[in-house]
Amino acid sequence: MAVAKELGVDHEVILYIKTPPDAATLFKIVTALEDPVQDLVRKDAKFKKLGLNPDDFIDNPNAVVDILVKHKQLLQRPILVKGEKAIIGRPKARIVDFLT
Repeated sequence: MAVAKELGVDHEVILYIKTPPDAATLFKIVTALEDPVQDLVRKDAKFKKLGLNPDDFIDNPNAVVDILVKHKQLLQRPILVKGEKAIIGRPKARIVDFLT
């Protein structure tokens, strides 16, 4: 991640398509997430094509993890994890605040 590199922060990039997080990892992220859990699911064209209802994911960590295990492309990114906290790195300005 360019922002982390610019700040001189050691970081690990996980390519979610090649090595998607498993359910246990997703539950750890959900537990640490400072954002609403439903924000982890991208509401894009694939989401619509699958006929999913955004309301099904509101405050529903189990549904979020289940759909992300089945459809890794729906994972919102980037996700940043630092210690016991996690955020979705959008907008980009949040990354700087989170890492510093």
